[in-house]
This record gives sequence, C-alpha cells and structure tokens, in this order.
Amino acid sequence: MKVNGNSLRPGYVIEHKSRLWVVVKTAHTQPGKGGAYLQAELKDIRDGTKLNERFRASEDVERVRLETRDCQFLFTSDDVHTFMDQDTFDQFEIKDSVLGEDSIFLCDHMVVQINFYEEEVISVTLPDSIVLMVTEADPVVKGQTATSSFKPAVLENGVRIMVPPHIESGTRVVVNPHERTYVERAKNS
Repeated sequence: MKVNGNSLRPGYVIEHKSRLWVVVKTAHTQPGKGGAYLQAELKDIRDGTKLNERFRASEDVERVRLETRDCQFLFTSDDVHTFMDQDTFDQFEIKDSVLGEDSIFLCDHMVVQINFYEEEVISVTLPDSIVLMVTEADPVVKGQTATSSFKPAVLENGVRIMVPPHIESGTRVVVNPHERTYVERAKNS
C-alpha cells in the first residue's frame, strides 16, 4: 500500500531501498529555502541497522502490513525454538537470532505474538508480564524494610533483577520481560 511520505508515523513498517524498516522517530521540517520534508529515523527489521531518511510530500512510500498471529511456545532444541499457531495448529521453528535476548523469558505453553511478512518471521512479542520464581535473593537487612530500597535477586531463568526486601528465595514474582523489572508478587505464590 502506497502512502504519502509526509504521513509516516512511528511504528509504521515500510519497504525502502529493497529492505524492511520500522519508523522509529519522525520530525516535520520546514526549511527557509526549499520545500518541507519529513525527517524519519528508520530501523532495519532484520539486522537492526539505523538510517535517517528525508521524505518529501511528493514522494510515495510502500507501507507494509505485517500479519500477526498468536502462537504457543512448545520447546527449544539447541538454538531453535518451536512454536504452534493457535488457529491452524501448524508448527514452525524460529532461530535464536530472531528472538535475541528475549529467548530466555520463554516458558512452557507461553502464548506470544509473532509478526510475519510473506510467511517470514519478522519479530516475536512476548507478553507484558511473566510469572517466574526467585531462586536467589539476599537476606533482609534489619531496618531495610522501612525504606523503599530494593535488593538484587536471580530468577529461575538466570536473569538478575531488583526486588523489594520482603521477596525471598522461592517466591513467585511477576516480571516485565521488556524492561526486565519486578512488577509485583505473584498471586498464590
């Protein structure tokens, strides 16, 4: 779908210079001399390289629509993760390089959103919160609970986060995997 160069917004995925880019930032510029243009910061979807590009109102850009599917994580073998489409029950594999660092947050039966472009996996989006067990936590220091301080802890997947002083080893906590932060103590922990 062709769109006007001035109508680009952050989050749009476009095809430009034979590659797929996601628009990260935009700024409209009206120089004193010459026509107005849109300055866009683009990030390559596949390799993460960045590009700053100018688009004039007279230019058309190819906007790409990604197909998003809810898929369930099944298992990992070496550096390949197997998922199942929730609607069609088709199974497919995604290499660790596509998931990147987020792969350590994959849990059995977790449902994630996978973006496809022409049947190629472009990105995987984890849920906003995941329940994990704390395997290591420093003991509470007397008087520390009176302040709003945090202490380091290690989760069952090996990720280090900061938790409130009352969280002990063996406690299940809700974690934001995107920011790698503690959210709250899990219910029924």
